[in-house]
Amino acid sequence: MQVIDWDLAVSTGTRLVRPGPQVSREEARQAVTELRTLSREAEGHVREFTKIHTEAPPQPATIVDRPGWIRANVEGFRVVLEPLTERMGNNDNPPPAIVTAVGSRITGVEVGAVLAFLASRVLGQYELFLPPDPTGQEPTGRLTLVAPNIVNAEREMNVHPRDFRLWVCLHEETHRVQFTGVPWLREYVRSQMTEFLLASDLDLPTILERLRSAADTVADVVRGGEGNLIDVIQSPAQKEILDRLTAVMTLVEGHGDYVMDAVGPSVVPSVADIRAKFAARRESTSKFDRTVRKLLGIELKMKQYAEGSAFVRHVVGKVGMDNFNKVWTSPETLPTIAEIADPDTWINRVVGQPALES
Repeated sequence: MQVIDWDLAVSTGTRLVRPGPQVSREEARQAVTELRTLSREAEGHVREFTKIHTEAPPQPATIVDRPGWIRANVEGFRVVLEPLTERMGNNDNPPPAIVTAVGSRITGVEVGAVLAFLASRVLGQYELFLPPDPTGQEPTGRLTLVAPNIVNAEREMNVHPRDFRLWVCLHEETHRVQFTGVPWLREYVRSQMTEFLLASDLDLPTILERLRSAADTVADVVRGGEGNLIDVIQSPAQKEILDRLTAVMTLVEGHGDYVMDAVGPSVVPSVADIRAKFAARRESTSKFDRTVRKLLGIELKMKQYAEGSAFVRHVVGKVGMDNFNKVWTSPETLPTIAEIADPDTWINRVVGQPALES
């Protein structure tokens, strides 16, 4: 059973996405080459600073344009949603074929529209979920940088191009180091996402009720409310799982921000200017952008950066990097949502010594 028409999602997204900045062929070639080089440089800085090591061989970053980012994310979504698709396909009482066909096309258009919105804003990401490689030779994850968005951002902010590109690479390479240097982390995130999906309520009355709640949330956010679609479409069982997912993603995002800011001053000469202008850029979005970001939960992601970075900064400042790295020992040593808000409780539980007073 096809829950989402993926081909339609790709075609819709690539049709709706805005074109990137105007660049010459030589400028585009230079940007791609420099981003690949800087991603390798950033990886060395990140590994040295974080003390996270891996046997995985270095891989150059994959540089894409906006349609390429959309296609890559559709492939990732298909992998993530496969358990739910299989479950619905094995349902003893499947919906009529016409309902499935129409529903998958409607959802395909919606997914494509969301990806078109995001594709002009994302600077880079570490793709955790790739289609299986039959040869077993390809890496299980991939670092992707969206060249036109990076070029567009550096032009809008009028910052030093090489410095900005290295600064972005520091954050994204931290994610590659996390997921290649901590062997169990990728599978933990995958299992939590699968559990989250399979805990969903699939009966028609519940789905209709969730859709009504979603409509109410859209209206509330347009009026300036604080809701988001993620909160209203989940079941009670999913809320508990989402807390665990939120905690681990807050950790990895905050760790990326912390490393970027800690390493930046020594290797990115204009980092203070970049950070100030980047923060101002985040705050200067249009009302439409802010509304969509709220609905999609992107504002929550921004909050994760700040809370996760504060957690890492506090723990490293109290007990040092080696003791902080105990966070990567196992799923049991990950912080909970409550511990991210109160890092000393994590120190007491995991490091095994009272937090030192400031």
